[in-house]
Amino acid sequence: MVLGCGKPSSGFTWYSTAEEVTEGVDATNLTVIVTGASSGIGAETARVLAKRGAQVVMAVRNVSSGEDVKRRIVEEISNARLHVLALNLSSMESVRKFAKEFEAMSLPLNILINNAGVMACPYELSADGIEMQFATNHIGHFLLTKLLLDKMKQTALASGIEGRIVNVSSSVHSYTYRGGIRLDAVNDKSGYDSWSAYGQSKLSNILHAKELARHLQEEGVPITVNALHPGAIRTALQRHSRVVTLVHSFTSFLWKSVPQGAATTCFLALHPSVKGVSGKYFVDSKEAKPSAYAEDPKLAKSLWELSEKIIGTP
Repeated sequence: MVLGCGKPSSGFTWYSTAEEVTEGVDATNLTVIVTGASSGIGAETARVLAKRGAQVVMAVRNVSSGEDVKRRIVEEISNARLHVLALNLSSMESVRKFAKEFEAMSLPLNILINNAGVMACPYELSADGIEMQFATNHIGHFLLTKLLLDKMKQTALASGIEGRIVNVSSSVHSYTYRGGIRLDAVNDKSGYDSWSAYGQSKLSNILHAKELARHLQEEGVPITVNALHPGAIRTALQRHSRVVTLVHSFTSFLWKSVPQGAATTCFLALHPSVKGVSGKYFVDSKEAKPSAYAEDPKLAKSLWELSEKIIGTP
């Protein structure tokens, strides 16, 4: 269970859609990167931000699928400004290549949405020798954010518009990796548990947001960083889990639609009510309280140090 923080309600609910939470927002002066924009809530996020006028860079693993989504969006929104770039978050080489290609486009960057992810997949190591869920869900986004941060700082200072970084996490109450962040444990195939590994990676998304927010606040940089749980949504993300498929068959009425699942992401990206809010966790477009691990500053700092060690020199 996620507990409310007692702060004023945004006025939106579990049922609100991404279009509803961004209604009336003019994003024509904003450039956004959305990872995992070729399907699910990533594709819906790209569509809604484009509908509000933002220029959207769709960072996707499968470029062909990304181009298909782009075509569908342009059919609906004729003036949509969309770009499709290849990005495989499980490969640090691919992340670095994406950052260079984006830099070559000479675009500003106001908003970074770290949305892509994998869930409960079978044991596998990335090209860099890292457990796949931790590599994709956390390390890839950690490196990407680090590589793009200077561009975001330059854009925020030049435009006078607050930059925003949004990490799509989950509810870590059920899937928290007990004992904190232990890469050595999940890299050991003999002790591997796909859900514990998933929980570790999603916990890392929140801790990353909190620690980065602290760094930026200390620097006095006008960029906010927040994490969110989109809710239970039936998408391709769950393709590796028979349990999720079975549960969904009996409880489908409790699951969000994709437009509802993308709501909190779009809310944090565009809504004026969260201006200046940073280092927080949101559910249903409202600030919420995550697990105790997710609020542990020592754990956030140790994860940051581990992540820096893994990525090496950017």
